[in-house]
Parts: sequence; structure tokens; C-alpha cells
Amino acid sequence: MSDAELLKLFQEAKTVAVVGLSDNPSRASHGVARFLQRQNFRVIPVNPALTEVLGEKCYATVQDIPDEVDIVDIFRASEFVPEVVTDALNKRPKCIWMQEGVVNDEAAKTAEAAGIPVMMDRCILKELARLLPRF
Repeated sequence: MSDAELLKLFQEAKTVAVVGLSDNPSRASHGVARFLQRQNFRVIPVNPALTEVLGEKCYATVQDIPDEVDIVDIFRASEFVPEVVTDALNKRPKCIWMQEGVVNDEAAKTAEAAGIPVMMDRCILKELARLLPRF
């Protein structure tokens, strides 16, 4: 996605489902989610092992979320991404985002074939912070 496309995404998005969100404040997923909340995004945790994170109810899967999801931000090992993408497709997010170190070309092709843009091996916090003066 170009900077212009990212800006548009960040301006239009309201909810971010963070898949693999940890309740441990020292984990990257927790810090990124907290940052997103401070930028006025609603963070929806997705982690079957937890019931609540950062004051939000936690869901086992993206499909379980009753609300619309704009961005699916994935903090899972690359081999688990295809199942996350398949789970997220029916929610029709504006973007599937794979965090730094998360790469799965097969899952990216699946999302893109469904018309959903993909960011891969990039940190949403860093991209948002980089574009923040323009955001």
C-alpha cells in the first residue's frame, strides 16, 4: 500500500482486531494495541486464552466479533496466518495487517484475491507514527 492509501486507511478505520493480543504489558502486541487506543482506534482483542485485555472483551476468533472490523492486525506466527485470514474474510476488513516478522505469501494472496489489501512484515505502530503528522 502506498502512503496515500495508508493515510486513507488510517483516516477511515475505527476498529482494529488485534489477533494474538497479549495481556502482558511487556509484549509487543500489548504496546501496539495500547498505542492504537491512544490514537482513538477501538482495539478488539482476539485471543482464545483470555477474556479481557486493555478494557475490551476478548474474542476467540475474528468471526466471533459481533461488530464491524476495519483492520485485522496479526501478531501470530507466520504458519498460523492462513487460518486467521480465512477466519477474517467474512468480516470484510479494509486491510489485513501482518506485523513485523509475520510473513505468509499464501495468506496474502488469499486476502488479495478476496479484494482485501494486505500489509506484511510491517509494524502498524511504526507506520502510523511515521504518517502521524499527516494523519
